[in-house]
Amino acid sequence: MWTDAAADFAPLTVQRDGVTLFARQGGPLDTGRPPLLLLHGHPQTMAMWGRVAPVLARTHRVVLMDLRGYGDSDRPPAGEGSAAYAKREMALDALAVMRHLGHERFGVLAHDRGARVAHRLALDHPEAVARLMLLDIAPTLAMYEGTTEAFARGYWHWFFLIQPAPRPERFIEADPLAYLREGMGRAGDFFDPASWAEYERCIQRPGTAAAICADYRAGAGIDLDHDRADRAAGRRLTPPLRLLWGANGVVGRCFDPLALWQAAADNVSGRAVDSGHYIAEQAPDVVLAEAQDFFKDL
Repeated sequence: MWTDAAADFAPLTVQRDGVTLFARQGGPLDTGRPPLLLLHGHPQTMAMWGRVAPVLARTHRVVLMDLRGYGDSDRPPAGEGSAAYAKREMALDALAVMRHLGHERFGVLAHDRGARVAHRLALDHPEAVARLMLLDIAPTLAMYEGTTEAFARGYWHWFFLIQPAPRPERFIEADPLAYLREGMGRAGDFFDPASWAEYERCIQRPGTAAAICADYRAGAGIDLDHDRADRAAGRRLTPPLRLLWGANGVVGRCFDPLALWQAAADNVSGRAVDSGHYIAEQAPDVVLAEAQDFFKDL
């Protein structure tokens, strides 16, 4: 399905502070409603939306992008404290792509790491985010503060990837395809073969291991600093927020996502889905139904 979807979404690149960001766009231009930005998770690419984006593009202008460090976007050096991969920095990437296309206000549908970028985007730039739909995450700070043995075992990669360089990089680079399989929890055969081929291609691109580690090191460092500063200042998410989480996934088993987001946002709705972590690929019909309902009044 990704092969068909990619053919219908025109490719483009956007430069931001020396970083080339790869994106695609499709769907009608004059819908009378703001467009939708779709952000992928780890260790994936925009190809994860192959079963969702074409249907959404029947009624919305849809923009897909590869996060920095992933897919066909650049992999810049991490910098001190992995600051180049702070979610604040990655949110500015997303904002730059949408503004390059002339979109000052838009909806966001995001999964996993992309959802963490979307969270920061909506906090830092609430005027740009009309509505926000997040798949299978709880707030990063809440997840670290609520870490249990069950969570640490289920999300082992959170703690592996933040180890000092070059320890995890060396293991990933020794067999990136094995890391892809293990990093996705041996999730199953529900992945579209063309999407999986994209994940395999991109995990082997030079610099990917370092970029992935930088993403997670930022998540356990500078991102938590930003989150704590928001909490101390009483800053909350103000755009309407819809959550879906996998009833069979680690987040759903280890946390109460709805309660944690209600503590961080003003207008929250959501529910568990009969799925694991990869909801857009395991339960695309559910994601589509929820997204079409949530974004219909944009």
